[in-house]
Amino acid sequence: MISQELNDALTQSGPGTPAGEVMRRYWQPAALSDELAGTRPVVPVKLLGEDLVLFRDSEGELGLIERACPHRGADLCYGRLEDNGLRCPFHGWHFDRTGQCVEQPGEPEGSQMHRQIRNKSYPVVERNGIVFAYMGPGDPPPLPGFDCFRAPDSHVFAFKGLWECNWLQAMEVGIDPAHASFLHRFLQDEDPADSYGKQFRDTAANTDIPMTKLLRDYPRPDISVEETDYGLRLIALRHLDDGRTHVRVTNQIFPQAISIPMSREMIITQWHVPLDDRRCYWYSMFTSFTDPVDKEKMRDQRLKEHRLPDYAPRKNKRNNYGYDPEEQAGETYTGMGLDINVHDQWAVESPGPIFDRTKEHLGKTDVAIVRYRRMLRAAMAALEQGNAESLPMGNGGDPAIIQGPISNDTIAMTSDWKAAYTASDAERRAGCTGWDATIT
Repeated sequence: MISQELNDALTQSGPGTPAGEVMRRYWQPAALSDELAGTRPVVPVKLLGEDLVLFRDSEGELGLIERACPHRGADLCYGRLEDNGLRCPFHGWHFDRTGQCVEQPGEPEGSQMHRQIRNKSYPVVERNGIVFAYMGPGDPPPLPGFDCFRAPDSHVFAFKGLWECNWLQAMEVGIDPAHASFLHRFLQDEDPADSYGKQFRDTAANTDIPMTKLLRDYPRPDISVEETDYGLRLIALRHLDDGRTHVRVTNQIFPQAISIPMSREMIITQWHVPLDDRRCYWYSMFTSFTDPVDKEKMRDQRLKEHRLPDYAPRKNKRNNYGYDPEEQAGETYTGMGLDINVHDQWAVESPGPIFDRTKEHLGKTDVAIVRYRRMLRAAMAALEQGNAESLPMGNGGDPAIIQGPISNDTIAMTSDWKAAYTASDAERRAGCTGWDATIT
């Protein structure tokens, strides 16, 4: 249990809040590149409690500026893309991608008032299907050298989904290795040949054991956590009956992302980004170490579960997440279908938009959640003391040199598990096709 005061500090993300100020020191996913496709590349963006508009100008460059026109507050999401910028339809005030007002056609001839009008704007960068924004002070840091950024666009598929809950409970499900043995427990194992783009549906590591069976048969993992230069490394060990151990390595990337193995071929890097304190988007980058990703197939898979334009899940609390008691009796543990995103969504939305952690009782398997919260509290305290350089991947270092991280699972003799997961990852990277995934 924690105090209400601490729960507020950990969960609130708006301007001036302790956790919100930490997040503003890191690149945040703002939109999918797909959202800017079409004849009118203008997208409303709600990010860390701020209302913004993202647009691509006639030079192909992106701008992210405050959504309200600084004249009389009209909504610039309805602006006209004209003259290499965005023009407010109310009085014609025209803004470039930096937020600078460059024209006020209704003002007297020769007026220079526009030079003094500048809408709030944020730097953006587009990488492998996601537009990232930097909302903090000073110059933005370089993007980290993670696999999802190093890989070419052909090997990365990006998508997002809306969850109606606070960002923290959304992120914490990803640093809880124990939950998969129950929440994602399939009572019938599917053919792994049909596993493309689906987590926990492949065989476990380099064996013919379905991952679903392994998680089901060994529900008590030994979990350890190591601090790294990017956040936390989580190691979950499931000791098999034959003297071997299944080793699953996942990661918490500070402040709001996770990196997890999806299959031998693919990893997922996923951010949990607040719209406000009661809703968040998960943004995922699926990175392939073998062939180029089949983006059309993966997009079709996810559009069966999500609606456009807001990427809200079709199964949600208003239709009981598709719960079927007959299915729960014989097919899936939850009775909510085979999409594990729906399982996670129920788990993080059902406690309410902001979980009351004054009633929480953490156990031994929650070690990563405890360590992460300590790390976030330390970062909040460092900023309060003016010591931003001490943040993970902070201004004291160059995030671009941080490669990986290792996100892998393997099965090895129990006495040799530590060497096994690094060797397994090195083997996968050495066999990578289409790009150089080697960690130097």
